[in-house]
Amino acid sequence: MLAFFDNTLNAMTTLYIFSGLPASGKSSLAKRLARHTGAMYVRIDTVEQGLRDLCQFPVEGEGYRLSYRIIKDNLVLGINAIADSCNPITLTRNEWQEVALSVGASFVNIEVVCSDSAEHRRRAETRPCEVANLTLPTWQQIENRHYDTWNDDSRIIIDTAGQTLDQSFLELCEKLKVTL
Repeated sequence: MLAFFDNTLNAMTTLYIFSGLPASGKSSLAKRLARHTGAMYVRIDTVEQGLRDLCQFPVEGEGYRLSYRIIKDNLVLGINAIADSCNPITLTRNEWQEVALSVGASFVNIEVVCSDSAEHRRRAETRPCEVANLTLPTWQQIENRHYDTWNDDSRIIIDTAGQTLDQSFLELCEKLKVTL
């Protein structure tokens, strides 16, 4: 019976990997998908700020590494998972995918962008901070942030510019083939 659980359930389990610059709408869409599907949700900002607050040390890759473990534990249990992070470099993108593959789960890369820089800037400068003690990046920091270009088309792209959250979520559901 255990072999059935390990091999069959994980094949139906999915890791949704959200990527994108701060203030693009990524967390709003990731949380909405989590509520809609019942998938567990991990936000790297929350994990990293928790490590800063509780351990009082500068955080670099530790937030990602801890989140990989938490999500892997849930995928093994057959629970779909959503990873919400900037995910700016190819290394972390590959590591997220490996988390899913290591337990026989599937993954979907979702890149959220806001192609209208004036709208993106307005969002960055007016959004509330949802994570206790987190200092949000300034527009200048967002513009100057290193963000590797994707080398292939193996992702769903959602451009939130000029769209409401509802419109962007509807587009995401259509691309994921998730029923509302």
